[in-house]
This record gives sequence, structure tokens and C-alpha cells, in this order.
Amino acid sequence: MTVRVLLKSKGDSGEVISVAPETTVEELAGVLVRYRIGAAMVRDSQGIVKGLISERDVIHGIAEHGKGTTQLPVSQFMTKEVVTCSPDDTIDSVMETMTTRRFRHVPVMEGGSLVGVISIGDVVKYRIEQTEREAQHLREYITA
Repeated sequence: MTVRVLLKSKGDSGEVISVAPETTVEELAGVLVRYRIGAAMVRDSQGIVKGLISERDVIHGIAEHGKGTTQLPVSQFMTKEVVTCSPDDTIDSVMETMTTRRFRHVPVMEGGSLVGVISIGDVVKYRIEQTEREAQHLREYITA
């Protein structure tokens, strides 16, 4: 299965939750809670991806700067070197990248545009569904 198929199965409208680089960590927390997500893309006013900010990045910021972190901009803590995938990549290759690089969100880029984000939760859900389908096929084969 490809990333494109997974994005379609998620029912994504193509909207990716993003914040501006100057957004404070406190404002980011509100966005993450409101949308029930673990990370947001950081984009400038022209929509160009500048980074990705995750819950983990916030925790590292708090460990380094203490309580004052909430009033600092996300640009200070975001991951700037973002690893991306394309819609034509396989889920298995994205899962391998997430596992070996130890991150939970991968932006999906196509033709220089951000078209979605794949989370580890999306990948795990896909793998569970795939395993259930395979088990059902085996049961049908055995009972046939």
C-alpha cells in the first residue's frame, strides 16, 4: 500500500494543521489539544514548510528552559531538518524510516507542496488492518 492510499483512507481533506514560526509554545499547545494531534507543521506566511513541532520538542524545550518555554516561539524548538515522504512511497518504507530515525510524524510532499502528514498511529492502524485481513483470508482458505 502506498502513502497516497493511506491518506485517502484517513479521509484527509488535504488540510494540514500548521502554525507560524512565531507562534508561542502555549498557543501551539492549544492547537494540539483542539485538533487532538501530536505535532504541527511550521509554515511561513507563504505556506513554505519551515519545520515540524511535536510534543517531544516541547518537552525538550521545557527541560532546557523551564516554565518560560510557553512564551517562546515554536521556531526555537521545532525540528528544522524534516524528513519527508512522497505519496508514492510504500507504507512499509515509511514505517522503516520512522522506526530507524525514531520519530512519529512524516510530512507528505508532492511537487514541492505539503499534501498530508502520516503519523505512527496511522501506520500502526494500517498494519493491524492488514494483519486482520490476512488472518481472515487464511481462515477462509482453511475452511474452504
